[in-house]
Amino acid sequence: MSSKQLEVQIMGQSYLLGCPEGGEPQLLAAVSKVDAAMCKIRDAGKIKARDRIAVLAALNLAFDANEAVAPLITPTTVAPVPAEGPSSDAPSQERLAHLLQRLDQALGRDGQLI
Repeated sequence: MSSKQLEVQIMGQSYLLGCPEGGEPQLLAAVSKVDAAMCKIRDAGKIKARDRIAVLAALNLAFDANEAVAPLITPTTVAPVPAEGPSSDAPSQERLAHLLQRLDQALGRDGQLI
């Protein structure tokens, strides 16, 4: 199976991605979703670091995908959401703030992703 390379833009930055023949529509749809998710987080204005934006976008997309199929994370594998935390119908901004808070807790004080 042969592949080709496509140049795409995500949050204003160019990426050269390998793509199997015939896979262009799926790849472009994925790029569009990632770009939209990252730009939405960036445009909210609270997060500036591209790597943190990417992690939050990935978490949001994975969460949405899991909700669409079936949750892969059980309540016993993650800390429970505090009672004052966002509900499932809370605005996405509140959900994003809660995800960022949990990410900060997971990273610890140094704030390093890796």
